[in-house]
Amino acid sequence: MRLYEFEIGRAAKTLIDDILRVEAGETVIITADTGSKEEVVNAAAQAVFNVGAKPMVIWLASPLGVGKAADPMLPQEALIGALSKADVWIEFNYQWLLYSTPFDKTMALNKTIRYICLVGMNADMMIRTIGRVDIPTLEQFLNEISDITGKAKEVRITTPAGTDISFNNHPDREMIVHSGIVPKGTYEMLPGQISWTPIFETINGVIVFDGSVYPPIGLLQTPIKLHVEKGKIVKIEGGKDAQQLETWLNKFNDENMFLMAHISYSFNPGAKLTGDIVEDERVWGSTEWGIGNIGPRLVPDIPGGVPAPSHTDGICLNSSVWLDGRQIMDTGKVIYPESLVNLTEKLL
Repeated sequence: MRLYEFEIGRAAKTLIDDILRVEAGETVIITADTGSKEEVVNAAAQAVFNVGAKPMVIWLASPLGVGKAADPMLPQEALIGALSKADVWIEFNYQWLLYSTPFDKTMALNKTIRYICLVGMNADMMIRTIGRVDIPTLEQFLNEISDITGKAKEVRITTPAGTDISFNNHPDREMIVHSGIVPKGTYEMLPGQISWTPIFETINGVIVFDGSVYPPIGLLQTPIKLHVEKGKIVKIEGGKDAQQLETWLNKFNDENMFLMAHISYSFNPGAKLTGDIVEDERVWGSTEWGIGNIGPRLVPDIPGGVPAPSHTDGICLNSSVWLDGRQIMDTGKVIYPESLVNLTEKLL
């Protein structure tokens, strides 16, 4: 018997029934590559079939990069052709297609698709972060903290590792809440994250990644310190991991690869730091910074977004957050307002 063979079925049912809300007759395409976990793919496909929908699984060779860096190794036209006609797209690829050309063209052509990014998903992660999570309560928590954050003008974030960064929110850029609900025509992530892009020129200070960075590293052995001025990385300090990240960013020979793309809150009660970025981004009480390519949903005021050859994400553990001078989080713990504290107690 495979590990978690029974439990993964329930988690897949939650994904298909409660998160994606797949209906009979719909076409659901699941993409995966040779780094993906077959048991996760099969469980999802079975759950799709069980509701009377039509599963289609597309297996790919793992590209050597993610996002647009994967483009040369993808059967682009075939992927776009299939995905442009799907009702639902579940991405289990290890080397993700998010922000790739097939992704961008699919989202442009298919205005009603429901997409969820579950890159690198395995059975254990799927059970902890989906199957055992109170999705309605998590949705309520995320919507409330998103609302109070979006109303703030100035945000400051610190961590015990040395992060001290501040920025101003942009009035025309929405808070993207990955709460476990996937409306038509949108792309979503594993529940437990809120992402937004501040006013670039106001992002100033120091960001210290002390959890993971992917690509190109995974779990960090030593912290990486980024010095940020007006939304761009101007200096990278640290040990071997810092050198590896700087080399990777430089290899694209594109200044947009040093642009801070988004900031994210991380709140999934089942997530733990594993090196799988889709889960690391949701470790409770962390913040996460994306670097590089920025999709148009994050910056609707910039037609087409801000293109870059690739995208990476880094984790800042145990974050403290101030909104217009009022502290709402202290080293990863929600402390204000009381309503959020109460919801936290129900989730953890």
